[in-house]
Formats: sequence, C-alpha cells, structure tokens
Amino acid sequence: MDASPYVIFSYSIRSPSTKETYFRRLRLFFDAIPISGSTFEDRCNLFVEMGQQDPSWAFNCILKYTLSQKEMIERKEITAGTLLNCVKVVKTFCEITDVMIPWKKIARGLPRVKRYADDRAPTIEEIRKICEYPDRRIKAIVYTMVSSGIRVSAWDYLKWGNVVPIKKDDYLVAAKMTIYAGEADEYFTFISPEAFSALESWMEFRKKSGESISSDSWLMRNLWDSLRPEENSICKKVIKNFLRHIRNSGYD
Repeated sequence: MDASPYVIFSYSIRSPSTKETYFRRLRLFFDAIPISGSTFEDRCNLFVEMGQQDPSWAFNCILKYTLSQKEMIERKEITAGTLLNCVKVVKTFCEITDVMIPWKKIARGLPRVKRYADDRAPTIEEIRKICEYPDRRIKAIVYTMVSSGIRVSAWDYLKWGNVVPIKKDDYLVAAKMTIYAGEADEYFTFISPEAFSALESWMEFRKKSGESISSDSWLMRNLWDSLRPEENSICKKVIKNFLRHIRNSGYD
C-alpha cells in the first residue's frame, strides 16, 4: 500500500520541533482556504489529491491565501517574515507531495523581509532584574542563553552530557556546549564559568531532590511533583512561555 501524502510529508521532517512548527503553519493555511476533513491528516491528503488533479485550483488557493496575508501585513497584524515562513512550509509540502505549483508567480508578489533584526543584547541591569524572578531555573536559563547565544529551540536537545567544563590550573575558565547534538546542524559553543556554575547548581538541586542525574539527563526540565522526580520533560515552547510570563510580570 502506498504511503499517504501526510505520511510522506511527516517522514521528510527530521526534527520534532520543526515538525511541530510546520504542522502548525500548514494548519493555518488549511484554515484559510478552507478545505474539508475531520483531521489534519485528512486535510493534507485531500489537498494533495485535489491539487494533483487540478494544479490551477491549488495555485489559486495559495494565491488567495497569500493575498489575504498581505492585507494583514498592511494592517500590521503580522510581519512579512511571518508570511514568508508560512509560504515556505506550503511550498515544501507541495514539492514533497508532487503538487505542481508555478512558485515563481507566487514569489514575485511576496513582500521583502528586513535582513536585520531590531533585537539587541540585554544590558547588565536587565539581566540582573530578570534573574530576580523567583524560580530556581531562571539563572541557569538566562546565564546559559546570554553566554552562549543559543536559540530557544536548542533546549529541546540539550542534555547534561552536552556540557563539558574547561579548567586551567584547576580553575574553571569556561564550558564547551554541544548544540543540536546528533542532528545535521550540530555545532558547539562556549559558556562562561558563571553559566556553568548555575547549571551545575541546578543539576545538584535536582539530584538532592531525588532525581537520578546522568549525562543523559535533560539540561532543563519542568517543575516536578516530589513524589515523581523522574518525570522530566521541557521544550522550547515551555521556556518561551516561561520567559514571556517573566516579562509580563515586570522583570525586564
């Protein structure tokens, strides 16, 4: 039996976090068309079936979706980058599932995206203020991200064994951190002695609380029930919401 378009598309995405993002953006596209189907899988399969039978129908769906999103950009409800990211997912889905779309026609009308960000590095005062937030995890998270420059998505892959202290004459001078270990985009960076000490204190606290810590233990985790210390999971979505809550609480 041949694999369905949904299965093929799902198989083509290696990273769990990327799959979550792609599925979410594709759902937004299907909601805007709209297309029938009781489940996301049904809608994927139906779009491909109809798009292969009538490519002009699929092209018009994408064009109408793009036009509606451009109107939202003009109203400043979304950014140009948001639209481009959504179109990128739809394009990937169509290419993988053999729905033939003249993408040059779509691309010509897409808005340009700034090649630079308005972000800036936080000041020392801002870092100190954020670290006043009453949560044991905050210093380990903030120190690590400020020191290493990692993205929030990196937390989905970071384990204690990915952090190796570097000493000189018995003094801790830094720590080497492997990011996206085992993935195609794996790389390494370094963190400060203060960041490593914050992580080490956090891991030690978990150990004293009854968790069995090893090199395979996730570097960050949820707050846990003391009766079930081994329940250990956290993801970039949790940390993003956590940091957003801190900001809304006035710690910025």
